[in-house]
Amino acid sequence: MEVPKTITCVDCGQLAHRLSYPPEEGWEIGDYVAYRCSGCNDRWDLEVCDEDAAPTFVSYASEFRAILEERGKSQV
Repeated sequence: MEVPKTITCVDCGQLAHRLSYPPEEGWEIGDYVAYRCSGCNDRWDLEVCDEDAAPTFVSYASEFRAILEERGKSQV
C-alpha cells in the first residue's frame, strides 16, 4: 500500500511532509503515519485505512448539512 509523501494541511493549506519512514514490510492498514506542516508547523498523525472503507464517524457539519438539505427538499 502506498502512503503519500506530502498531504495538504487542513489548518493552513500548506504542504505537510511525511516524518515516518516506511516500514520494511510496507505500509499496512492500521499503521500510523506522522506528517509535519511546512506552514504552521502542526503535526498530523494519520491512520492508514482501506481506501474503499466508509468513514466511521459523522461530523456535526455533515449532520447539519443533511438537515438543511432535507428542509430544502420539503419546502419545494
